[in-house]
Amino acid sequence: MRILLIASHYAPDGGPAAPLFTMLCEGLARRGHDVTVLTAVPHYPSGQVPDTFHTKGVKESVENGVRVLRVGLPSVDRARLSKRFYQFLAYQWNAFRFGPKEAFDVIMTHTPAMEIWLPFVRYVVWKRKPFVYSIHDVYPEVGIRLGFFRNPIVIRMVEALENHCLKHAQRVRVLSRSFIDGLLKKGIPADKIELVYDWVETDAIKPLPRQNAFSTDHGLNNKYVILYAGNIGLVQALEKTVEAADLLKDDPEILFVFVGDGAGKALLLEKVQALGLQNVRFIGYQPRELMPEIFASADASLVSLKKGTSFGALPSKTFSILSSGRPVIACVDEGSDAWDLVEKAQAGICVPPEDPVALAEAILELKTTAGKSKELGTNGRNYVVQYHSPQYAAEAFEKIYQEAIIAHPNK
Repeated sequence: MRILLIASHYAPDGGPAAPLFTMLCEGLARRGHDVTVLTAVPHYPSGQVPDTFHTKGVKESVENGVRVLRVGLPSVDRARLSKRFYQFLAYQWNAFRFGPKEAFDVIMTHTPAMEIWLPFVRYVVWKRKPFVYSIHDVYPEVGIRLGFFRNPIVIRMVEALENHCLKHAQRVRVLSRSFIDGLLKKGIPADKIELVYDWVETDAIKPLPRQNAFSTDHGLNNKYVILYAGNIGLVQALEKTVEAADLLKDDPEILFVFVGDGAGKALLLEKVQALGLQNVRFIGYQPRELMPEIFASADASLVSLKKGTSFGALPSKTFSILSSGRPVIACVDEGSDAWDLVEKAQAGICVPPEDPVALAEAILELKTTAGKSKELGTNGRNYVVQYHSPQYAAEAFEKIYQEAIIAHPNK
């Protein structure tokens, strides 16, 4: 198949989507497919474009068998929501102008539609090609819930764009079963919806020694490390993690480590300074190739979301933690996909979101039961290798693309 993926994030970009799309495309290429990615120059999470990637047109390369087309973007301050929308528009316009001219057998893109709508129109609507829409969050509902969308006109516009993409999709992929009811209510037939959970690079992120180059460089070897690695945003409720650190500040062994950047980092720094905490450390965004050592440097790793938000999300870092062989502490809603995954894999402890007391108790439980922690980590590793490898993802999406081609009216 000739496959086109329209995605604004691709390696070496940061964030959860870039490595997932990279693994998927490379896996499909290894299975003999002709894969093209129409993406942006690296810019996430800081919003800043590296000097080596500045372009007014498109940069083309072939990476591990995948043809990658990167269109230019302006550098912006992503902490400002208006600037993020500006980057969305810049990506759409440049992808529309500078994308490939040839036709493809099947196209896939992802939510939110406001980020990819113009190239979607060019390659799917105008060329009448089979289309797979990958739902990573349900819009506009997630934006309303987080307080990003308040203006009724904006809400209606976002909903109209989403509905336009859904209308043209032969298959709709969801990464969480919690999305399905909402799509059914929107009128999407059940036989068009495909549940494919996220995946992780199991050959790279694997159980490694607790003491390694990263832990040594950052002075983590003699501490009991509680790790949060990933986007430090506004939806993760990490201020409650800082409050748990305050509750545990008298234990000299416990150290909370935040690795990454994002819109919520400045607020966390302010809270840590206001509380005068010495048991919290921030390490900036790290290259993807260091992630195996970063996860190995933890004694336990966190997944955290605001109350009510985890029913519409399954953070991809959950799979990376499982793959690393370390126990998970999941601060998420009971009954959410993340909660159910951790319990099904028997890979960690689940606690209610935004509950620093419960989080502190879970940390102390793991710290005082080393044998249990090891067992939970081993369980998680075994589970993710069996059910969430890149090979699993490539096979699943190959099947979905074939179904989309068969279901397209112009086949």
